[in-house]
Amino acid sequence: MKPPLVHRVVSQLTRRTMAVIMAGGRGQRLMHLTDHRAKPATPFGGKYRIIDFSLSNCVNSGIRQILVLTQYKAQSLIQHIGRGWGYLHGELGEFIDIVPAQQQLGDSWYRGTADAVYQNLEIIEQHRPETLLILAGDHVYKMDYGPMIAFHKESGADLTIGGVQVPVTEAHEFGVMSVEPDHRVVAFDEKPAHPRSMPGREGIALVSMGIYVVEPAFLRERLERDAERPGSHHDFGRDVIPEAISTARVFAYPFQDIETKAQAYWRDVGTVDAYYRANMELVDVDPELNLYDEAWPIWTYQEQVPSAKFVFDEEGRRGAAINSIVSGGCIVSGATVRNSLLSFNVRVAERSLIMRSVVLPNVAIGRDCHIEQAIIDEGTVIPDGVVIGRDREADARRFYVSEGGVVLVTKDMLRGQRPAARA
Repeated sequence: MKPPLVHRVVSQLTRRTMAVIMAGGRGQRLMHLTDHRAKPATPFGGKYRIIDFSLSNCVNSGIRQILVLTQYKAQSLIQHIGRGWGYLHGELGEFIDIVPAQQQLGDSWYRGTADAVYQNLEIIEQHRPETLLILAGDHVYKMDYGPMIAFHKESGADLTIGGVQVPVTEAHEFGVMSVEPDHRVVAFDEKPAHPRSMPGREGIALVSMGIYVVEPAFLRERLERDAERPGSHHDFGRDVIPEAISTARVFAYPFQDIETKAQAYWRDVGTVDAYYRANMELVDVDPELNLYDEAWPIWTYQEQVPSAKFVFDEEGRRGAAINSIVSGGCIVSGATVRNSLLSFNVRVAERSLIMRSVVLPNVAIGRDCHIEQAIIDEGTVIPDGVVIGRDREADARRFYVSEGGVVLVTKDMLRGQRPAARA
């Protein structure tokens, strides 16, 4: 627990900080889950959307001035934020403003993460924040941003990057950092083919979380320079950070438990397999991500639905859920759900079996179905007698099957409107 003086200092820092959440990405590695929505709007954990974690972290940290930058298929994201996050007090200077891509400078949409912020610098500077916190809106984690902002101030950094440790085998999907003992970043490689291990930690790499703390004046200078640089990708990881390392003070903030120094929970749910694993982890008896933490709640918009219901109690026709999460509005009618997660308003009809699966909101599953190791997308209707997850070749002809063997089923696939595979 922080001492009162430290808590007050950190609270003052967060109150003078504006958060900019980049939520415009398509998330192509999530395949058909992002055909009709931006990645941050993808359902997660039964009742949430992925962006709820970044927004909740901001509000819980005391950051109440938030801009959400959108671009790709943002309608469901805009609706979600408008319905569930409109409780801040504008008269006290608190807000969550949705900023769509508007071609603020020239005739181009956002060309990269750095360009997305660059095109909105005037909007940011109208509010005169002392510090900026730049976030990705598509990761799942719980984090108090106050200590990171305090670290940024105490270290005299021009730019501070949140960092987590991941296996080297996974590090090629991230920006990999090399740091000195005082956490100063001396090298940054965006998605390298052969990531380097941390000194003394063979097989473990330090990667960027896509979280940056920076002063507005420094950010403007660097983004203006990047905007004029020929051949730039206008991306923080590819362009801005590597250039800043050689000319400015760039530090890494290790995302770990302040007391135990253990690696804190953070998941990039950017692939179908990673998304599936992160949801299934919540079904464990003692999941690493504690959604029952009253001290750090994850806020969201919730539809007003009745409680979950389980009906029928006959042999072969018994409504039951074992080692599973079942959200509000669900009816399990003479069916069995095992080691699975049902989002809100899911209907499962009699004699069906759902095993090790993630079912998104407003799904209807017919009678005598067998569904195993699958993700069923929002609004999908599964006809009677459908078998999913037993025959990989048969599944691949109709649906998308990931490298890890997870079957992704969408309503478009069932209607025959879209091929299961992508080029």
